[in-house]
Amino acid sequence: MAAEVAAGERVAAMRARLEPALHPLRLEIVDESAAHAGHAGAAGGAGHYRLLAVSERFTGLSRVGRHRLVYDLLIDLMQRDIHALAMTLLAPDEAAASPQLSAGN
Repeated sequence: MAAEVAAGERVAAMRARLEPALHPLRLEIVDESAAHAGHAGAAGGAGHYRLLAVSERFTGLSRVGRHRLVYDLLIDLMQRDIHALAMTLLAPDEAAASPQLSAGN
């Protein structure tokens, strides 16, 4: 149960940093830590997460620039609470052009 609380707190901490900075049209954070149980990073208690964010802030930024922006916002969490973070970071026009995302999935 303590691990579930910690994971929920981590997701809340990620949201607290990303939402005010990105003003996302869509923000999804999925905790995939359970699928990585036994992995070296998981043994230390750090989690594995998948992030989907759609934001105007990504317009004109390269993929690397978008990732750097998110890493900078989460830097202290990346050092202690997040072992792995898979990111899909899109500008609104890119999300609208994606059949999977524009359908509301």
